[in-house]
Amino acid sequence: MSLRLGFPVLVLGEKGIKSNDTRRWQSNPHLKVSLEYLHRVFDYLEKHKISMYRMSSDLAPYATHPDMPQFHNQVKESQTELEAIGKRARDLDLRLSFHPSQFVILNSPDPELCKKGVWDLVVQAEMLDTMGLGPEAVLVIHVGGSYGDNRSGIDRWCATWDNLLPEPVKRRLVLENDDIRYSAADVLAIHERTGVRLIFDVQHFWCLNPQCLPLQSTLRAFLKTWPEGVRPKMHYSSPRTELREVKRKNRKTGKKELVLLQPVWTGHADFVQPFEFISFFRDNPDIETDVMLEAKAKDLALLRLRQDLARYASDVAKRFGLSIAEELSEPPLEEIAVDAEQLEAAG
Repeated sequence: MSLRLGFPVLVLGEKGIKSNDTRRWQSNPHLKVSLEYLHRVFDYLEKHKISMYRMSSDLAPYATHPDMPQFHNQVKESQTELEAIGKRARDLDLRLSFHPSQFVILNSPDPELCKKGVWDLVVQAEMLDTMGLGPEAVLVIHVGGSYGDNRSGIDRWCATWDNLLPEPVKRRLVLENDDIRYSAADVLAIHERTGVRLIFDVQHFWCLNPQCLPLQSTLRAFLKTWPEGVRPKMHYSSPRTELREVKRKNRKTGKKELVLLQPVWTGHADFVQPFEFISFFRDNPDIETDVMLEAKAKDLALLRLRQDLARYASDVAKRFGLSIAEELSEPPLEEIAVDAEQLEAAG
């Protein structure tokens, strides 16, 4: 089976497609509304033959807000709709996932914050289970805060795994190396203690690798954490290289001014640099892993990369099941206008 390319949450290539119900609580938003939007997202995925997608972590709005119990039963209230969209995902052979928000911190010294994070994971795992999705549908999280001491942070994460996580969450949870606090070596150590599956993030690996681990063997170590019969997934993005425009107050005048700053390599580019992507997969010709693209241009970055692979690397394109003739017959994406507000919303 061909490798998959996916993108997260927002659709930029077609106006009017919403990823979830974003209304404030006063308007009574609901998971059922989000699922209606998700059907339109699926229409777009089917049209463009995209087979992997990360759903919004806010699909069920306010579902775990401690002061709004009126939203706590959305998953049960939406059982029929979840089952229906799960069937459609299976019929389309879509690989789906969640990436819970940065507020899900399983290694916090504050036990109440840990419990809140577990609650979020329980709700999202329940949605995937109700949709009837297989073990490839996962919840992707980071380790969390370091609080000045990575070792104790790792210990707390493992304690949360052992003592607080219910089976449905453990069955779905995967852990990603990050670019600031917890390196590939750190999450490999957590895997050794817990058995949690791992997701390799290429850009994060380059930004945080104090142990100087080699890329290829580390990548393979991550992929081996997945059970036989379940294809691993990884994250890929290119660093943003442009100067950054930042508004800040002038200390002398007190007025805000626009200044240009050098890039930070943790920032994601709008699109994927195709030649680096090609080299990565040529250097690793035997790996079997789906790829979630974390470019800011979302689906547009995916569609552009497909065209670039067809144009510059037919061997890599074929690994992703791409038709060279079909991709090259599509209109050049540089001629497709992008809504500036949508791109800004993409982060």
